[in-house]
Amino acid sequence: MIKRAINKNIDIADKNFKKLSIQVSLNGLSFCIADIVSHRVLLSDNKWFSHELNPIELLEEVKTLLDKNGLTDKKFDEVVVVHTNNLFTLVPKPLFKEDFLLDYLKFNTKILATDALAFDELENLDIVNIYVPYMNVNNHIYDLYGEFTFVHNGTVLIQSLLDHHSNQKEAVCFVHVGKKQMDVIVLKQKSLLFYNSFLYETKEDFAYYLLFVLEQLELDTESTPVKFFGNIEEDDDTFQICYSYIKDLAIFVPTAPSHLDLGLPDTSTIDFTVLSTL
Repeated sequence: MIKRAINKNIDIADKNFKKLSIQVSLNGLSFCIADIVSHRVLLSDNKWFSHELNPIELLEEVKTLLDKNGLTDKKFDEVVVVHTNNLFTLVPKPLFKEDFLLDYLKFNTKILATDALAFDELENLDIVNIYVPYMNVNNHIYDLYGEFTFVHNGTVLIQSLLDHHSNQKEAVCFVHVGKKQMDVIVLKQKSLLFYNSFLYETKEDFAYYLLFVLEQLELDTESTPVKFFGNIEEDDDTFQICYSYIKDLAIFVPTAPSHLDLGLPDTSTIDFTVLSTL
């Protein structure tokens, strides 16, 4: 399924100061372009794949998406790539040493000899997120645009939710729903209680992982607010099965960064992690 949103009143070819943010995963892609002077969103597009790709196939889809939107020969003042996968681990900063990235990660995920590793430092949290980026995508983006920034989706989710949606005195569970991947973030009073990502195939898998997290954290399904956002609606089967177990369950619509003027008729197609990096 392909969705596209464009502000027809703006010709992006006439702009000089633009920022491009791209989210890449084996299940789908999305991107957004913003004018960094007016802070207006100019163009957004995304695509879900019918099946999980491998990194080589993913790169071909990235090329196709950028070419379809005429972006391969454009110039951007800033480019950000968000890598979405469950190939990561969080490490307390006092225990972190850059020379031991493989040692931290090998206990949580299968690492290939050819994998390059990267890490993000989470601001004000003393936490480091170590992960496996899609380096073939990174290399292609560098060939097109030169120097750019890349980050893991977990870093973006945690930082954005903590910055804008963590004032509650009691624990709140946020679930970012992707296609076959769910990210569960539990916050309380500006603190991160839990973050993990799960791959799921069925609605039963989804409900099991969510209920398991709540149980392990001793959070009451009758009173703990659980907020879904991303690729989900209230009438989805996944929402309905979770609603039968969780009393305070709702769809959450994160606010766009305050400096952005979305300027688009339908902002629901823009990925949260992409918007958060603009």
